[in-house]
Amino acid sequence: MQVKKLLHTRMRVSDMDQTIRFYADVLGLEVLERKTSPRGSHLAFLKVPNSDELIELCSFPPSGPVKVQEDLVHLAFQVESLDDTIRALNEKGIKITDGPTSSSSGSRFIFIDAPDGYEVELIERPPGIAIV
Repeated sequence: MQVKKLLHTRMRVSDMDQTIRFYADVLGLEVLERKTSPRGSHLAFLKVPNSDELIELCSFPPSGPVKVQEDLVHLAFQVESLDDTIRALNEKGIKITDGPTSSSSGSRFIFIDAPDGYEVELIERPPGIAIV
């Protein structure tokens, strides 16, 4: 058996509306669909520009607030210009939690926090570089 491709990654969140605002307003992701599952989970599927994979947000209020373990998981997004990204984040009042940092490959990156404490990495890659 071999899988064909990655379809989506699910993240449980405490406040669906707050999380959607973050990913849409700060990072420019598009909400493709919102629905409620048969068991009562609130779901939202987010589209990342230039990507086939989706991010599925899941809120299930009866299970209580989400507690994200530090350094357990993060999402990484490529940006065109890290300097422009930093300016835009500052204008929106989003705190940079780490960086900017340069890697040996010439990539530059920063980290910010999404709601519930999920880390988000924003990476500027030089032409021809596939991995940080």
